[in-house]
Amino acid sequence: MALICGKMTICNRMLPPLAFPGSVRIMSSPALLFDLDGTLVDTAPDLLGALNAVLVSEGRATVDPQTLRHMVGHGARALIEQAMAATGERAPPERLPALIDRFIAHYRTHIADGSRPFPGVAETLEQLRHQGARMAVLTNKPQVLTEPILEALDLSHYFGVICGAGRYDCNKPDARVVEHVVRELGGAAGGTIMIGDSAVDVATARAAKIPVILLSYGYTPEPPQTLGADVVIDEFCEIPALVAELLS
Repeated sequence: MALICGKMTICNRMLPPLAFPGSVRIMSSPALLFDLDGTLVDTAPDLLGALNAVLVSEGRATVDPQTLRHMVGHGARALIEQAMAATGERAPPERLPALIDRFIAHYRTHIADGSRPFPGVAETLEQLRHQGARMAVLTNKPQVLTEPILEALDLSHYFGVICGAGRYDCNKPDARVVEHVVRELGGAAGGTIMIGDSAVDVATARAAKIPVILLSYGYTPEPPQTLGADVVIDEFCEIPALVAELLS
C-alpha cells in the first residue's frame, strides 16, 4: 500500500501510472477533507519559532525542527505539553492556559513568515476544484490560527469549509467532526475522503468509515506506511488520480 514511483497499490489492486494533470475525471462532487500542518502547508518554521519563544520565556532549552515535527498534529495544548516535558518538568495544568495564550499570540504575529504550501498544492487544489470536488480543511490547529494562515498563503478560497479546533465541540479523531464538515459541504453523496499525514488522520477516517490518503512528507514520528492508510503517496499532485479509484 506504500507509494511506488509511477504505480501505487490500493487494497491489493494496482493503479495505472498517473495521468497528466487535467486528464483525470473524478466522481461527481466528492467531499475531500484536508489536514493542514504537514499536508497542505509546511508550517514547521513558524510553529518552531512560536514554541521556542515560549520555552525560552520559561527558562527552557529550545527544540529543533525534527523534534517539533514529531509533536505536531494534536493541537496547541498537546504541543506545549510535549515540548515542556521534553525540556524539563511537565507544565502544571494551571499554567497551560497562559502558555498556550503566549504561544498563540506569538504564532499569530508570525504565522506566515516561513510557512509555505508544499509543492504542487495550489495547482492540485485548482485541478480538483475544476473537476468538481468539494473541499474542506479539517485540522486540530485552533480555528483562530487556521483561517489566517490559509488567507495569508492565498489558499482559503479553495475550501467551502475551514474547520479548526474550537469551531465545534469535537475534534479529530472524533467521527462527529467529519459529519459536521461534510454536512456543511452539502452532504456525502459523491463520497468522502480524508487526506492527511498522521495517525490522527487515519484514526479520524476509520472512525468515520471513509478512505484515507496519507502524504509521506508530513509530520509523524512513525513511518507513514505503517499507519494503516488506504494509500501513502509522495507528492500532493498524485491525489486527483486516486479519488475516483478510492470511491469506486
